[in-house]
Amino acid sequence: MNAAVDYLVVSHGDAFQAFADSLLVVLVWIERGLRGAPPAVVLLAVALLALLAGRSLRLAAAMAAVAWLVGALGLWDQAMQTIAIILVSVGIAVVTGLPLGVLSARYRPVRAVVVPFLDLMQTIPSFVYLIPAAMLFGLGKVPAILATVVYATPPLVRLTDLGIRQVDGAVAEAARAFGATRGQVLRGVELPLALPSIMQGLNQTTMMALSMVVIASMIGARGVGETVLLGLQRGDPGEGFVGGLAIVLLAIAFDRITQAYGQRLQARRGLSG
Repeated sequence: MNAAVDYLVVSHGDAFQAFADSLLVVLVWIERGLRGAPPAVVLLAVALLALLAGRSLRLAAAMAAVAWLVGALGLWDQAMQTIAIILVSVGIAVVTGLPLGVLSARYRPVRAVVVPFLDLMQTIPSFVYLIPAAMLFGLGKVPAILATVVYATPPLVRLTDLGIRQVDGAVAEAARAFGATRGQVLRGVELPLALPSIMQGLNQTTMMALSMVVIASMIGARGVGETVLLGLQRGDPGEGFVGGLAIVLLAIAFDRITQAYGQRLQARRGLSG
């Protein structure tokens, strides 16, 4: 492993650095937007997002209150850093995990290769992911994002695979009978019917990414996780508790919004059926 890491750093260090720089540009852009926006605007955006997801004024008000509580704890700036990391990590997980789940559902040989890797990724302790990420990309937010992506992607791949394989074969066969291509069947039949399962996978991926925040703070990810880490290092239970409470509030917001959207898709699917 040491030899492999040394080879990658020496032979492909420039490529890794270019990738890290491009990823950092996206992260900084999102983070500056969140940290520079007035808190009232962010609270309004959270309420609007919850309203669009669940079509519920009560949910929108509750999520705005949850976001306000994070600021009331004095961790608004750290929370914006954490949200930026989560958004980038989950975005990469979706771009990589969704196609992989589709391929796994469509092709049995791909699934035979993917499933053992997913088992391995979910078995290895989360601390271990920090080692190769830090060795290849140094300390900071980029290795934290990549370690989070590796840790959080498996649920999305598994539930995408499961959702597509559970689509009624007669429905897909009927679409093919009307002349639909494999791509059209995937886009027009399988993905819409599997969407509730995919949304559940997205929810689980988001929760796992958020759970990685504290661990990733050990390599310089900062954000709310850094508050928990400082509380641990200083023996300050109050500071650690405040950071943990902020993470819980962020988890509630992400969970309720994604769950509400998934439930609305499930209800729409039932009505369509």
